[in-house]
Amino acid sequence: MEVDWTYRADYIRERHGIEVEWANEALSDPDALRIEPDPASKSGRSVRTIGYSSKAGWLITVITVEEAGLTYGVNSWRSNETDTRRYREERS
Repeated sequence: MEVDWTYRADYIRERHGIEVEWANEALSDPDALRIEPDPASKSGRSVRTIGYSSKAGWLITVITVEEAGLTYGVNSWRSNETDTRRYREERS
């Protein structure tokens, strides 16, 4: 999946310590859990993906939104307990 991080790369790095490379790796995880729409989305347009990044060494939650045929990265952070449980339950 190709994701445009033009507008949010600095934000995820500064706010959450996440590198774009890690977020993209989590999106590419073959076991990634994709939740559409994101349960926390106010607009109902965003997608939550929970995947593993070997470069980071942990699960990462990535929020994306599609607009005009392009997928934009909106946010990303180290997965919390709830997202970690969701990912593990899905893999079981």
